[in-house]
Amino acid sequence: MTTTNFIFIVADDLGYADLGCYGGRAPISPHLDALAANGLKFVNGYSNSPVCSPTRFALMTGRYQYWVRGASEEPMSGSARGNPELGLFPHLPTLPSLLKEKGYHTALIGKWHLGYRPHFGPEKSGYMHHFGPMSGGVSYYGHNARSDQSDLELDGQPYDEPGYLTDLISKRAVQYVKDRAAAKQAFMLSLHYTAPHWPWETRAQGGIDPAICKDIAHLDGGNIETYQTMIQEMDEGIGWVVEALRETGQLENTCIVFTSDNGGERFSDNWPLVGGKMDLTEGGIRVPYIVHWPKGITQPGRTSTQHCMTMDWTATILDIAGAPPPASHALDGVSMRPVLQDPAAHFERPMYWRMKHNNQRALRLGEWKYLQVEQHEYLFNIERDARERANQAKREPQRLADMRSQYEAWAAQVPEVPEDARVSLIYTLADMPAR
Repeated sequence: MTTTNFIFIVADDLGYADLGCYGGRAPISPHLDALAANGLKFVNGYSNSPVCSPTRFALMTGRYQYWVRGASEEPMSGSARGNPELGLFPHLPTLPSLLKEKGYHTALIGKWHLGYRPHFGPEKSGYMHHFGPMSGGVSYYGHNARSDQSDLELDGQPYDEPGYLTDLISKRAVQYVKDRAAAKQAFMLSLHYTAPHWPWETRAQGGIDPAICKDIAHLDGGNIETYQTMIQEMDEGIGWVVEALRETGQLENTCIVFTSDNGGERFSDNWPLVGGKMDLTEGGIRVPYIVHWPKGITQPGRTSTQHCMTMDWTATILDIAGAPPPASHALDGVSMRPVLQDPAAHFERPMYWRMKHNNQRALRLGEWKYLQVEQHEYLFNIERDARERANQAKREPQRLADMRSQYEAWAAQVPEVPEDARVSLIYTLADMPAR
């Protein structure tokens, strides 16, 4: 039996409807659209968090992120440097470490954002190769985060090379795929782009912008056209990787999963959803999921309504690879393998979220969603009202009470939100009006 390869692609701050195959208004994602047309598309897929680093903790561990202290940072910022508690602890079983034990070559090409050295790093958590930035956001040409130094690393060492970061990531991934074919070695590649996260830079810029390097938040820059170009350039790079798989005869037996770490930000298209990054409304947590695996998907071109979230794909990959975690590390994620084998398959999948920001909490259960923002509680039928405008709380008080109780029973089983957990907003009402 041939061992399956895996490529898990994570876009950064991509909106639910940015891609053509999810209703996008511009033809900017032909390669991802083709993967969806020849694979499986999920329309009820969610991220584990509406902000980046907590979702990445969940992806790595296959568990709700609330079990790890660093994931309570919303998101992890530069203030975590030197803190031995704010990161992905090396002793934890992870997706790459479990696959590495199974004989896979493992690589992270792209963004880490799971803690700083000396306490944390990709190679400490199972990756055998890494190229990319360590922080949450970096400039695309200067490659710096909050200082004037490059934030990039290559296999654990500070590193830099000139070029547009999205292309550097894509080209490294292409070479990695070719190297694995030459070595005849099964692999798991985490391909984690920073696109289309700010700052707002495209390939056409051609070089370093000193003003952006000085302030990468770039609050006075960007527009829809620039944002869409950033997605298009990421999509083009993903096309290069797919072509490399095809040329090396690996495409048929490589399971490619594409998603976003959270909902869209200021220039994103989340229609018909409300809200975005940092919100537990649908626009903050519902994200695209495209799975392409010619040898494993029995009915390509279909759409699945199965509910799922980030950590479920960790469980799915481990299931396909036959790499279960130790008994001491019970997964919260649920394998989606039955849905890959039968797109019509559907099972109940309760999903829970919480955010210190705005005292938010949410439970999605079947058609229904229980939501709290600050002191306000809501009940929505998401199947009928994806835009969360028709609050059913007064009409269905018993359902509201039941879902509140179910949420509270779950919350009692996970660690409480730490008092010192930070909420870091990149912009407020002083910078731009509410979305």
